[in-house]
Amino acid sequence: MEFTFNDDQEQLREAVRDFMARTAPVHETRLLWDDDRGFRDETWGLMAELGWTGLLVPEAAGGLGLGLVDLVPVLEEMGRVPFAGPFLSSAVMATRAATLLGLDDRLAGLADGTSRGAVAIDEDGHGDVVDRVRCRGSRKTGAWLLDGKKPVVVDGHTADWVLVVARTQEGLGTFLLEAPGEAGLAEVVPSWDGSRKVARLDLHQVPAVPVGPEGDHTAIWRRVVDDTSVALCAELIGSMEAALDLAVEYAKVREVFDRPIATFQAIKHKTVDMLHRIELSRVGTHWAAWASDVDDPRRAEAAAMAKAYVPEAANFVAGECIQIHGGVGFTWECDAHLHYKRAKQNDLLLGYHGIHRERVAELYLATA
Repeated sequence: MEFTFNDDQEQLREAVRDFMARTAPVHETRLLWDDDRGFRDETWGLMAELGWTGLLVPEAAGGLGLGLVDLVPVLEEMGRVPFAGPFLSSAVMATRAATLLGLDDRLAGLADGTSRGAVAIDEDGHGDVVDRVRCRGSRKTGAWLLDGKKPVVVDGHTADWVLVVARTQEGLGTFLLEAPGEAGLAEVVPSWDGSRKVARLDLHQVPAVPVGPEGDHTAIWRRVVDDTSVALCAELIGSMEAALDLAVEYAKVREVFDRPIATFQAIKHKTVDMLHRIELSRVGTHWAAWASDVDDPRRAEAAAMAKAYVPEAANFVAGECIQIHGGVGFTWECDAHLHYKRAKQNDLLLGYHGIHRERVAELYLATA
């Protein structure tokens, strides 16, 4: 099987890597760490001009009409920084949801970057992120009202609109909220990763507009969660690669007993273990992206396997990077903590790895 990218995809990777180095380097991530907004309009505008905000938008709606495989190298390069901005929330998750829900009126704005969307699905509790939705949508005197809490809405406070997943009498429904941040419904909250902003939605009899096809939207939201999980894993591959590079370069120059620590067997073992986890993560993520693009029968299982393995591997790799750096690895000046925090938060988003491991078992038993 061929697991390499084609020339166009590799050129896109090089373009993103160059852009990140010139426009959104690690220094920029650090500057935006304590900024509640978390991104610059100039950077977002440049990304829109390059067409990256419309990678997943169908061509008929003004996008490039590409798939997850094409998106993987983009996210891998963004993960190396790690990039601070609403690309994942808007150009990936909200775009995927709007496409599957048939919200054609929203896709053009997503494609050209003039509007940013977000998704509110995660809630408190344990287990599958779709099954644990408790927010409710009820109809009173002809209007739909939402009640519940969404504690983890990535970039929800700066989004122009948010799709809220709530339970109705027909199952899961989808509701549109316009600019919840301006309406005082979304409040930025502290999170593991300061480069990825998270908002909390408190909904108490809040009017909202139902969107999407008639009936239960459970299958749609499972697909959105699966595809976004693969995107999170792609980000972590880039983050792990950057963490390994940091560790190796430091090990070459840090001397103990008049010799670089890179010559010590213990350090060699650590870096080999890190590389091993990265390569396994890469294969699993690329397969899951391909399976989604071609609607392979094992698509859901592939996504669950990736989300079950990659975030755990990223926690290990970033942790070993800190260990190789020693005391300096715990300091703000060292970039190791940026990758560790990105790994931690990506693990928790859309369900931590243990939940997806259970799903892998369930999917396997269902087809056995």
